[in-house]
Amino acid sequence: MTLNLNALDRRRFLRGSGVALALPLFESVPTPSVRAAVDTAGPDSNPRRLACFYFPDGVPMPLAEDPAYKDWSWFPQGNGMDFRFTKCLEPLEPLRNDLTVLSGLSHPAARKIHGHSNADQFLTAAPTGSDGPYRNAISLDQEFAAHVGRQTRFSSLVMSTDGGTGTPRGAHTLSFNRNGRAISAEYRPKRVFDMLFVKSDEDAARRLALNKNALDDLLTDARSLRKTLSAKDQKSLDEYLESVREAEVRVEKAKHWINTPLPTVDADHLNLDLTPDEPRLYLQTMFELIYLAFRTDSTRVATYQIGRENGVGKSDHLARAVGFNLSHQLSHETKNPDGWKNFGIYCQFLNEEYGRFALKLKQTPEPAGGGTMLDNTLLLFGSASSAFHLSRNYPLILAGGKNMGFTHGKYLNYAGNDAAGGAWDGGREPWQKKVTREDIPLSNLFVTMLQRLGVETENFADSTDALTDV
Repeated sequence: MTLNLNALDRRRFLRGSGVALALPLFESVPTPSVRAAVDTAGPDSNPRRLACFYFPDGVPMPLAEDPAYKDWSWFPQGNGMDFRFTKCLEPLEPLRNDLTVLSGLSHPAARKIHGHSNADQFLTAAPTGSDGPYRNAISLDQEFAAHVGRQTRFSSLVMSTDGGTGTPRGAHTLSFNRNGRAISAEYRPKRVFDMLFVKSDEDAARRLALNKNALDDLLTDARSLRKTLSAKDQKSLDEYLESVREAEVRVEKAKHWINTPLPTVDADHLNLDLTPDEPRLYLQTMFELIYLAFRTDSTRVATYQIGRENGVGKSDHLARAVGFNLSHQLSHETKNPDGWKNFGIYCQFLNEEYGRFALKLKQTPEPAGGGTMLDNTLLLFGSASSAFHLSRNYPLILAGGKNMGFTHGKYLNYAGNDAAGGAWDGGREPWQKKVTREDIPLSNLFVTMLQRLGVETENFADSTDALTDV
C-alpha cells in the first residue's frame, strides 16, 4: 500500500503561516498506516520496528585466570537464566528481563579474515573478503524495509558517526540495498532532525524561526486539537509542545514531499549542532533521533553504525567521553596495566548510552497499540569481532520485541567455555589461530528476527535454520 500522507486526518497536524508540523502518534487518532496494519493483521496487531547498532574493535575478553576476568570480560558469566553481568554490561541491568545476550554466532564467510574487514557484512553475511573483488548483498534492515517501508514517510533511517558510505571493507554504513550497494549514512544530527521533523514551503522555516505569529498559529491549533484528545493523549501533546518555541527549524526541501507535513518533536534537550568532539552528547542525540523517528512513526527501520573499524574517522574519538584519546587504541593496549579495565570502561560507556535509549522505549507506552514501544521494537546491538581482531563469536545483544514472541532475561552461551581470548602479545592474532569450535551462522538469528517481524521467509543469506531459543 502506498500511503498518501496528505490525506491523513487534519488532527494529526499543527498548521501555521505556511508551516505544517505533525504530531506524535496518538492512541485516539491512529494514522492510516496503523489502521491498515490492524485491518490486515487483526485487532491485536502493533506496529513492528527494527533498529540495528554496530560498534567496532571487538570487546574485552581476558582469560578466566586473569584477575580482570571477573569485572571486565564483556560476556556475562553463567548461562541461561542464571548469569551475572560484569561491569561492562552492568548499565543494562535495568533491562535484564528485556534482552538476551548471545555468544557463539558469526558469519561463516568472515570467520577467517581480519576483524577490520567485518563491518561491511554485519547485516548482510556476504563474502566480502579481505582483498580482491568486492561484492555485497542486501542487509537485514533493508530486507525488512522492503516489507514495511511504504507504510511510513521514510522506508528506513540510515545513520553513522562517520557518515557516507566509506570504502569497501571500511564501511561507514550498515545498510546495503538489494544489489549490494552501500546506502549512504547521515552523521549530522541537525540534518537528521530537519529531514525528519521540519517541513516548509519557500521561506516558511525562516518565518517560523523569526515570526511569533507562526508559532502562535501552531499553538492555537494545538489548543483546539487538545479538546478532542483523551487525557493520556493530552499529556503526550503537552510534553511535545513544551519545546515548540525553542526548536530550531531549518529547511530541507525534497521535491516529492514538498507539500507533506512532518512531525514536531520535543527537542529542547538536543544539541543539534554537536559533533563527536562532544561524544557523549553526540551519541545521546543520535539515539534520541531514532527514538523520535519511531515515536512519530516517521520510519520503522533504523541502523546506526557507532564506529568504523581500524581506528579511522571521527568515531575513533568517542572514547574521549570517558577520558581516553582513541577508541581503537584501547583494544591494542589490553596487555598494559589496567588495559582490560580501560577497554571495559569504554564498552561500558557504549552500553550505558544504548541502554538509555532502550530504557526510554520501555518507558514509553505504545501510542497505537499494546505494551510499550520496546515490546514492539526489536533491537540488535553488537560487533563483528570479539577478541582482538577475531572474526568469530560476535558479541550480540537482542532486546525488545516481546509482543513479537521474543522471550528474554537470559544469556545464550553457544560458545561455552571454548571461546578464544586473552591479550595480544605481538605474535599470531586470534583470527589467525586454528579454529577449535564452529559458530552458529548469525543469519539463523536473522531468519527468526524477520519471521517475527512479519516477513514470510525461511532463509536469509547463508542461514541453515531458524534460531528458536530466542
